[in-house]
Parts: sequence; C-alpha cells; structure tokens
Amino acid sequence: MMYFYFSDKVVLLFDFWNVRTPAGMVLSVLVVLLLAMLYEAIKISKSKLLRQTILAIPTTLSQESLREPETGSVNSDVGQQNTTSKRWFLYHISQSLLHVAQVVIGYLVMLVVMSYNTWIFLGVIVGSALGYYLAYPVFTSR
Repeated sequence: MMYFYFSDKVVLLFDFWNVRTPAGMVLSVLVVLLLAMLYEAIKISKSKLLRQTILAIPTTLSQESLREPETGSVNSDVGQQNTTSKRWFLYHISQSLLHVAQVVIGYLVMLVVMSYNTWIFLGVIVGSALGYYLAYPVFTSR
C-alpha cells in the first residue's frame, strides 16, 4: 500500500520481522522508537565531538612559529603539535565512525517509515522527539 494505514499486521525491513499481533506491534513500535532515539543521540554526540575537534586544532601552526628566531632550532611547540595532530586524528576517526552509524540507523528508520504503517510512523516521530529532548542536555553539558 502506498498510503498510511492503521493495522497490527506489517512486515518491517526483513522477512523475519513479520508483525501479526497487537503485542508484536507494540514491541515493534518500541524497537523503532529506540532506534529513532539512538539516531538523535548519535547526531547530538557527533556535533559535540565536532566542537571538541575544532578546539583541538591549534590556531598557529605556521613554520615561523616553530623556529627560534636567533638560533633556527626547532621550538618545543613541535611536540605539542604532534600531540595535537594525533588528538585531531582520533577525533576525526571517531566522527567518521559516528557518521557511518548515523547513516545506517537513519536509513533503517527511513525504510521502516516506508512501510506506511501509522503506528510505526508515530513511533519514529515520538522516538525522534524524545531522543532529542533527552540527548541534547546530556551531550551539550560541559
């Protein structure tokens, strides 16, 4: 069906996720609600990690700032630069993994909504709202 309908019978994502009872529908809505909450939590945590990554990038990395003017020897800031570069790289790897998780969960949630079951759709909407409501204060607190 290509329109929203209320029913307790639906197949979600895979053949084995075949809902046939009201109890199965309630359980499926809860699973979808948790998936939507997880999506929002990943989205918020990814933005917090981005802020930390930006703060890890040093503002003065020019070659002139790394050399002593009179001796030409390398300044002690080089060790700090290497540590900062490693930290930035770890932040970038973490962001990439979070991005992959966000995309996979986002597509799964989208495909679940495309079942056009109204109960499932409402589970996604409530899960998204609840996930943002709960994750935003947790991940944005200092």
